[in-house]
Amino acid sequence: MSQASRFPLMAVAALAVVIPAAPQDQTPRSHEEMHRLHQDPQAYIAMLEDPKRDEYQKPHEVLMALDLKPGETIADIGSGSGYFALRFAAHVGDKGRVFAVDIDPEMIRHLNRRVRDAGVRNVQTILAEPNDPLLPEASVDRFVVVDTWHHIEKPLDYLALMKRMLKPGGQVVMIDFQKEELPFGPPLEMKIARVDLVRQMEANGFHLAKEHTFLPYQYFLVFTAGR
Repeated sequence: MSQASRFPLMAVAALAVVIPAAPQDQTPRSHEEMHRLHQDPQAYIAMLEDPKRDEYQKPHEVLMALDLKPGETIADIGSGSGYFALRFAAHVGDKGRVFAVDIDPEMIRHLNRRVRDAGVRNVQTILAEPNDPLLPEASVDRFVVVDTWHHIEKPLDYLALMKRMLKPGGQVVMIDFQKEELPFGPPLEMKIARVDLVRQMEANGFHLAKEHTFLPYQYFLVFTAGR
């Protein structure tokens, strides 16, 4: 992604996935359209939390497939309005922790309010940098990256940091849109194909340990560091 088009990338990744293509076909077709849609924070948040998203994102099924354990530490990269972060928090329990990582200050403020108002004590928001989640070393059991990886400008640098931040035996979970024309998701040219992501991960020391295929528009891959 060029410097000219830089804007809060992780938040935009979530924005792109909740705009229905029918009947007006409002799916963003370019970086510029996505940027314009992001200018109204309240409308943007409403789209992130649109119940229609549940129909294809299948959050309950995703949580069941992850099989989160009480006490785990999860890093939600590109957490946006907290669509998954708050769900993760309920599953890891009081002894667990969720790092909700985003680079958009408005999303962080919004999620801080949600966390406070809900009385949630195990979510810590992180206002991160575009290519650094700013987490402690050996602090994370699982990174979960939903509809965001194709926006990371320096994926190799990011992977190196993630490897340092993972605890021994930790996982990186990647959920992103198939590289084809779909009724949801970012423009085709912004997507990363499943095969390309697997090659990138394996070339940087990660092994594909598991794959789930129940999502209609997205791949769902689980990687571990090393063999």
